[in-house]
Amino acid sequence: MLMKINRKRNQKGFTLIELMIVIAIIGILAAIAIPQFSEYRKRGYVATLNSDAKNAFTASAALIADDPTLDAMDLEALKGAGYTPSNGVTTTVAFTNASTYTITCTGDTGWGLTTNVATITQAGTLTPAAP
Repeated sequence: MLMKINRKRNQKGFTLIELMIVIAIIGILAAIAIPQFSEYRKRGYVATLNSDAKNAFTASAALIADDPTLDAMDLEALKGAGYTPSNGVTTTVAFTNASTYTITCTGDTGWGLTTNVATITQAGTLTPAAP
């Protein structure tokens, strides 16, 4: 019985200084990581917009391959050809004919991007969004 009491008295924990040092290190790491996190998110949003524009272009190419005399193209036609817009992306098509059209993907304004629009032409020339 006496041995059990002595064992409990010899147990030690962390000192206040050790705990304060650990908290300071965590604070420094958080100060470094948080600004980088917002930049990572912006780059992800840019990738989403550019990817959506390319996917919409692929769907438009499929539509034109099926019907070279296509006289109208809109978002619903692109969806019918397999395009699915991402959440927060608005896609519009400015269509004149099968050899003259532009697809524009606009991201949510809350994303905080410098250029919130990705545009692709009928030739596949992408004007990308920018963080």
